[in-house]
Amino acid sequence: MSSSSTVKVALAQVNATVGDLAGNAQRIVDAAAQAHAAGACLLIAPELALTGYPPEDLLLRPAFMHACAQALADLAQRLAAFEGLQVVVGHPHQFGDKGDLRSRSVAVPQRFNAASVLGGGRILATYCKRDLPNYQVFDERRYFASGRDAGLGPVVFEAGGRRFGLLVCEDAWFDEPARLAQSAGAEVLCVVNASPFHLGKSEEREARMLERVRETGLPLLFSHLAGGQDEVVFDGGSFAIDGQARVAARAPSFESAVLQLELHADGRIDGILHPVPELEAQAWAALVTGVRDYIGKNGFPGAIIGLSGGIDSALVLAVAVDALGAERVRTVMMPSPYTADISWLDAREMAQRLGVRYDEISITPMFEAFRASLAGEFAGLPEDTAEENIQARVRGTLLMALSNKFGAIVLTTGNKSEMATGYCTLYGDMAGGFAVIKDVAKTLVYRLAEWKNRQPTRRADGSIGPVIPERIITRPPSAELRPDQKDQDSLPPYEVLDEILARYMEEDQGIADIVAAGFDPADVERVTRLIKINEYKRRQAPVGIRITHRAFGRDWRYPITSKFRA
Repeated sequence: MSSSSTVKVALAQVNATVGDLAGNAQRIVDAAAQAHAAGACLLIAPELALTGYPPEDLLLRPAFMHACAQALADLAQRLAAFEGLQVVVGHPHQFGDKGDLRSRSVAVPQRFNAASVLGGGRILATYCKRDLPNYQVFDERRYFASGRDAGLGPVVFEAGGRRFGLLVCEDAWFDEPARLAQSAGAEVLCVVNASPFHLGKSEEREARMLERVRETGLPLLFSHLAGGQDEVVFDGGSFAIDGQARVAARAPSFESAVLQLELHADGRIDGILHPVPELEAQAWAALVTGVRDYIGKNGFPGAIIGLSGGIDSALVLAVAVDALGAERVRTVMMPSPYTADISWLDAREMAQRLGVRYDEISITPMFEAFRASLAGEFAGLPEDTAEENIQARVRGTLLMALSNKFGAIVLTTGNKSEMATGYCTLYGDMAGGFAVIKDVAKTLVYRLAEWKNRQPTRRADGSIGPVIPERIITRPPSAELRPDQKDQDSLPPYEVLDEILARYMEEDQGIADIVAAGFDPADVERVTRLIKINEYKRRQAPVGIRITHRAFGRDWRYPITSKFRA
């Protein structure tokens, strides 16, 4: 590394909104103002910070690409006000109006996932991402060409007397791009990122970046997005690794921040080192972030939740209040002839603890009207799931009517275990706009409820204490759609179900492998069969927050019609 004096740099951890070019540019300008005031010569913003991530098929629209190019040029001009500061910004890029760059006479797609260095009112250099992820939630090969395939080399630039090499997200997960940057003269690696959260991702991310530092001996700066975008959440936690392969500084998780750093000539880095939250805290923050940003960025005035007195709706309510505030959350209890008295009492108690609006609308008259209308058709037949689902659909209709009338979005309360096995009702409890715990298995639902109750929380009456009544956590779960109903009447114990689900759905283990691991063959066959035959329901479910490395949604694309059973 150069023998020059200490260099100040900053990492801009911004909460971008897809398509909000003006708003995202302003966030970068605001971060630049902070960095400049602190004496930084370089600010590094995340991957596609100008557009938000992922822009998806917006990238296919020529008007969008032209708007991005203009927004980048305008941003460069605005940043000229910060004399002596260079800013790295992630953005989509194409060469020329038609993007007609060719590589060895083979035409490649016109768009690149790029990062540009802005300074003095100009675009000084542009680096194009080489390694394009196409797994889990990533679909970059649909939109972008590889800088490697286009014959584009590394980008190394100077700031404050140091030479910085640019990498974009996935590039840093492999050794070649970092080696090329080092060979081109880089003394510090700069990695811009938009890496969607899942449990354990922050630890995995830092471990992979430590590999790059150990291989090259170069310090590494990692700038990351924060905030929610549809079903994905970005957890922030931008960090810096010094030349001795130590994480020397880390930004807070799940919030916007500007992390100020001092790079010393000997490879040391000074900066604040925020801790990585424990797993339950990560999951809770991801859910809160997802709800807050989905509702806020889409302009909904608030949320409506069907409160049952059960643990799933209780967890969703607690998350929603943390995300939005009690004044923007409304709850509705809709008892049926099978609703237990303790469900009423517990639902009321929780609503009072949190200070949210609580209403009760009995579904009994409507349920009886449906039964009367269908009496002729159902004559001589026993009551079964048809009558159970009528109750759920009446509730869904009431919630959607309130949503239509008042504009608040309905938050559904189904968990991952239920979504996997189809223990949910189309147009009933699945009716709504956003599925908060869609990727939270039932066993994790309990863990999060218990974790939340251990946190010192101020309740509506001013007291400090648990917000979820203990009986909601300890009583056996039930849909309460028939007398004395319990979930385990229809499903294996959740401890068993969730482990089979994780192995089959998240880890892609086969049925024979799961049985060989010691699970009862009947349980394995039952759970995996339910997962397969209920794909048609999940296709019609609302979008929901992803917190595991494989969720039902954009990274689960299974055919509805399929005869494969292994």
